[in-house]
Formats: sequence, C-alpha cells, structure tokens
Amino acid sequence: MKISELRDGMKRISVEAKVVEKGEPRQVNSRYKDETYTIADVMVADESGSIKLTLWNEQIDQVDVNNTVKIENGYITSFRGEIQLNVGKYGTMTVE
Repeated sequence: MKISELRDGMKRISVEAKVVEKGEPRQVNSRYKDETYTIADVMVADESGSIKLTLWNEQIDQVDVNNTVKIENGYITSFRGEIQLNVGKYGTMTVE
C-alpha cells in the first residue's frame, strides 16, 4: 500500500517506507497505570508521500534515518488533525 492511500481509521495496513526524519524521544505517562513510556515520532516516506510513525520504547533504538521500515498489520489514527501510522500491539515492524 502507498502512503498517499492511507486514511484515518484504516486498519491492517502494510506499508514499506524510508525513514527521512527522527524526532527526539520524550516521556509520556500512561492514562491507565502508574507507568511512564518513551515515545518518538519518525517521518517515513515513499514515492507517493510521507506520514508520521509513532515509535514506543525499544522500537525507538531499532530505527535510524535512511533505514527502510516495513509495517505489517498497522493502523491509522488522527491526532491534532494529522494522520499517523501506528504499529500497535498486534502489528509488527521490520527494519532493513
């Protein structure tokens, strides 16, 4: 699937894209438990466009700029009017 075809609410997405930008990791608190998570946003792109991919905890160190990532069974959400690609707990991310 191409990035330009992605829409808010889509599920079971498979995308392969190149990491073009990696943001600084930041800490967020869980809404449900007394836990803190580390998240970072990376921008991934293919020939059709780009989208923000949110990485959690150990996923952050697996990815660097210029890596190719393959997301299987991901999903799309919208946050502050911007669609984002998410791996989620049922999805997988492979880094090449």
